[in-house]
Amino acid sequence: MAARLSHGGDELAETHEINVTPFIDVMLVLLIIFMVAAPLATVDVPVDLPSSNAPPRPHPEKPVTLTIRADLTLAINGADVTRDGLAAALDSAAGGDKDQRITLSADRVVSYGDLTAVMNSLRTAGYLKVSLVGLDGGGAP
Repeated sequence: MAARLSHGGDELAETHEINVTPFIDVMLVLLIIFMVAAPLATVDVPVDLPSSNAPPRPHPEKPVTLTIRADLTLAINGADVTRDGLAAALDSAAGGDKDQRITLSADRVVSYGDLTAVMNSLRTAGYLKVSLVGLDGGGAP
């Protein structure tokens, strides 16, 4: 009894499909490697940092405080100021020192856009050092 194992020509049929099994195997191996290596990369290195012996900067005796009230009126050190006269009032309050830090405080209801407009006015006047005042603790309502 004879059996025929070949069904025709000697050419192999081309397969037009991508075999994704090796790709999945490689991705799983890489996933395991990264899962093992990631915790090792986040370990903090203990460093004994040097301490500074520089004295802290003293606060100015008479700081220049610009206040924006809820009705969007401005005050410098408690004295009312118009928006047009802001630069001149700052020059007189700071003694013409453009490097002096201006402390800016605003009411809670003042919008972000209005606060930014006042900060732009400070920049236009030449005062680039501005610090914002907030209350300690208390959190937002």
